[in-house]
Amino acid sequence: MKVAQDTAVTLHYTVKGPDGQVLDSSLGRDPLTYLHGHQQIIPGLESRLEGAEAGASLEIHVPAAEAYGAKHPELVFPVPKAQFDPDMELTPGVQVMTQGDHGPLVLTIVGVEGDTVYLDANHPLAGIDLDFSVQVVSVRAATPEELAHGHVHG
Repeated sequence: MKVAQDTAVTLHYTVKGPDGQVLDSSLGRDPLTYLHGHQQIIPGLESRLEGAEAGASLEIHVPAAEAYGAKHPELVFPVPKAQFDPDMELTPGVQVMTQGDHGPLVLTIVGVEGDTVYLDANHPLAGIDLDFSVQVVSVRAATPEELAHGHVHG
C-alpha cells in the first residue's frame, strides 16, 4: 500500500537544519505514526511522502515556507523585565510559556537590553529549510474509527 489520503503511516525520521545539525530524530525511540492527509505533520514533508511504500528510505528537502513558514519580525516584541520572576534566567535562547488565545504559547528570549526583554513568538524552526531522512516502516488504511477521531489508534 502507498502513502495516500487517510492512510496510517509509521516512519522513522531524522531532521537536520541547513548546517547539517540534527534537530530531532525518532531513531532510538518509537517511530512516528500519523494520519496522512490530516495536517498532523508539516505540509512539505506530508506532500513529499505521498506515494511512498513501506520499506522506502527517502531524503526529503523541505523549504521553510512548507515547514514552519517564514520568520515574521513583527512577532518579536519587547516586554518589561519586571513582568518576569526575579529569579528567572533571562538570557537569549531561554524559552518561556504563556497562555495565548488558542492555548499555551512558547516564546523564546532573543535579547535583553536594560529593563526590557525581547521575546520571539515565531516557531523556533521558522525561516529554516529542513532536510529529512525518512524510513517508512508501515502504511495501512486508517480505520473508520481513526478517521472519525482524527488520529491513529494503537
